[in-house]
Amino acid sequence: MSAVFEMANYLLQLADMGGPVLLFIVALILLLWLLLIERLLYYRSALRDDMARCLTLWQQRSDRHSRRARQVRAALLAEVDERIDRFVPMIKTLVAVAPLFGLLGTVTGMVGVFETMGLAEGGGARAMSSGVSRATIPTMAGMVAALSGLIGLTGIDRIGRRAKARLANSLLLDDALQVDATTLGRQR
Repeated sequence: MSAVFEMANYLLQLADMGGPVLLFIVALILLLWLLLIERLLYYRSALRDDMARCLTLWQQRSDRHSRRARQVRAALLAEVDERIDRFVPMIKTLVAVAPLFGLLGTVTGMVGVFETMGLAEGGGARAMSSGVSRATIPTMAGMVAALSGLIGLTGIDRIGRRAKARLANSLLLDDALQVDATTLGRQR
């Protein structure tokens, strides 16, 4: 229970250091990485099952050459593609929004600096410098969120594209070149 109080105290200090927008950025980072980890877990576990099920359904078809077969193949690929790309648009949005939240924190912090300068006769260089420092912390946090999210997004995008290509290559229209489901699950 004391760990919860320590965490709450730390978050309050963090909010005081960078302003209330910093708490939104922290929540954004947590959500972003939660979604990235969920995608990685899916790619490492359930994706193989989805791909194997898709390949099995395709191999059970006697007709793989007709127009209808091509439509079935496209539907099977689209179904797995949809699962592969789940949450990716949300992750992209969070990566794009993170620096904007940082900028919002900087602007609100600078408004506070200007208020301090207006209240302190003579400008108050010390108050101004600490205010500018507080105002730049959200910018840094927003950039860190965006950069870390971009690195994670690049990784999951690469894994997803490879899986899509591997599945598309496995669902061949030619019977002579079929790949079995166990081979598909072992390929990386």
